[in-house]
Amino acid sequence: MSERPDELKKLSEIAADMKLPADLRRKAIEQLGVICTHDALLALLDIAANENLMTKERELALKQAREVIKKTSPQ
Repeated sequence: MSERPDELKKLSEIAADMKLPADLRRKAIEQLGVICTHDALLALLDIAANENLMTKERELALKQAREVIKKTSPQ
C-alpha cells in the first residue's frame, strides 16, 4: 500500500509536465482514473485546475474524476 502515494505522485508529475508528449500526459491522467481512490480523485481535480495544461487534458482529468466519483459512490 505504501507504493500507492508514490504512484499517484509520479503520475501527477507526468500529467503536469509540459516537456513530455501530450500522449504520455493523457495516459498518466487515464491511469489516475483507473486507481479510483480519494487521493487519485484529488490529483485529477488538481490536474484539471492546472491552467498550464491543454484544455483537452484538463477536460480528460475532469472526465476521469467524474468516473472515480461514480465508481466510489454508493448506489
